[in-house]
Amino acid sequence: MTDVLLVTSSSYPDGEVGHELLVGALAARGLTSRWVVWDDPFVGWSDAELVCVRSTWDYHARLPDFLGWAGSVGPRLLHGVEAFRWNTDKRYLDDLARLGGVPTVPTVVADDPVDLRAAISRFGTSVVKPRVGAGGRGIVIVHDAETWLPVDAGPWIVQPLLESVHHEGEVSVFVMAGHPVSQVNKIASPHDIRVHEEYGGTSVAAVLTHEAAMLAVDAVAATTEILGCEILYARVDMLRSDGRLLVSEVEITEPGLYLDLVSDNAESFADAVAVRLGR
Repeated sequence: MTDVLLVTSSSYPDGEVGHELLVGALAARGLTSRWVVWDDPFVGWSDAELVCVRSTWDYHARLPDFLGWAGSVGPRLLHGVEAFRWNTDKRYLDDLARLGGVPTVPTVVADDPVDLRAAISRFGTSVVKPRVGAGGRGIVIVHDAETWLPVDAGPWIVQPLLESVHHEGEVSVFVMAGHPVSQVNKIASPHDIRVHEEYGGTSVAAVLTHEAAMLAVDAVAATTEILGCEILYARVDMLRSDGRLLVSEVEITEPGLYLDLVSDNAESFADAVAVRLGR
């Protein structure tokens, strides 16, 4: 039996960047592991003690299939299907604000074009995102609700454009077993708000600040309370508005660990998994 299956997608069969670091860190703790593709019909999920979703970066295009797979794996799947169902729909940000009391980027859910225009009118210049999406795909900036026409059928979330993304950027804090362990800062290019490298953004390892660490811990604690399950690992993304950090994302489904920038994240991840398995 394999101790840990690290789950990826067919476009990344070897796993995320730095995949070998995770395997090595787990091995150093006496845990066997291997990378597998989530929709590979020949994987024996019951042959593993623990299944960890890592780089399933096609889930947004095949969400019913992905959630069906997650439900079939059962209790050995970390976080589990219900947590993924909640976390893959960005309306969860409203839950974090209302139920968890977490300071988040203001977020309005829009199910139809009427709601969409009303939300944009409320915020002025707005960021419109698909409710289910990954990697910055489908995100647009809208300046005028009256003249803009959506290119997809929704549903969406609408948020105000925070100009800090261009000069301070996005802060990402990694939380393992409830503890903040590292931080990466990401800056968008002057021509886009998306901080991903494919859109001209840059990412750098940064010193973990007290402010970011405390907000990340609070966000993960609120997520745990809302879902009623243990959150073993997460990445909390934040943007600054009016002088304070606000949560823009709590990623518990497939939070990239940025191992090329913060190799120690592999050690923290392996520590958390080893404790979870009682090793």
